[in-house]
Amino acid sequence: MSIFLAELLGTTILMLLGNGVVANVVLDQTKGKDSGWIVITLGWAIAVFIPVFIVAPFSGAHINPAVTVGLFMSGKLEAGLIPTYFAGQFLGAALGALLVWIMYRPHFDLTKDPGLIRAAFCTDPAVRNPLNNLISEIIGTFVLVFSVLYITGATFNGASASLGSLDALPVALIVLGIGLSLGGTTGYAINPARDLGPRIIHAILPISNKGDSDWNYAWIPVVGPFIGAVMAAGLFLAASGTLEKVSG
Repeated sequence: MSIFLAELLGTTILMLLGNGVVANVVLDQTKGKDSGWIVITLGWAIAVFIPVFIVAPFSGAHINPAVTVGLFMSGKLEAGLIPTYFAGQFLGAALGALLVWIMYRPHFDLTKDPGLIRAAFCTDPAVRNPLNNLISEIIGTFVLVFSVLYITGATFNGASASLGSLDALPVALIVLGIGLSLGGTTGYAINPARDLGPRIIHAILPISNKGDSDWNYAWIPVVGPFIGAVMAAGLFLAASGTLEKVSG
């Protein structure tokens, strides 16, 4: 399987299960209606676990442009591969969101609250404050990418730059921890593709009562994760250099 197809498949599964659990919790007359934040965070953790386990042997299972940037900035990925990863991730995120709409279409039609409809596609803040919202996405993504960089192996050990299938559970637990501890402010997008692709699908689909797609907010869950990824890579490289000196 090519890198593009692996990232396309992996990100599609990520969004199908991730936005699927949100739809199950927030849309009207589902079996999971109002089952709460714990269900959503557990669902998202499983949504990460499954695609990482499946596609890690083929692409390293980035399934997140911020992870791709973090690996590139830390010297673990060739620049020429970035467009291939991005294409698979953004297209996969959009496709996954489309599949959620197909799966839950009767419940979208029954739901009257446009905010709940949009929540099944993309994120929005609990308290709208652009600076604080941006900081939330930076911090959440920093934790994710910094952790992933160590899981993939520090450069001074000469280890592989890709996640393996056995790394699926640790990464899923990281996402679970971020959701439980840091997700209450913005809904922890921590993934530009996860938010932008489905937001575009939300804007396109003919959903009754859907309201607007909140494009004024849309830049935050894209820019914030990229900043967090760069910061994580910078600290990772600094820490790696320190450890190289100690081990030397």
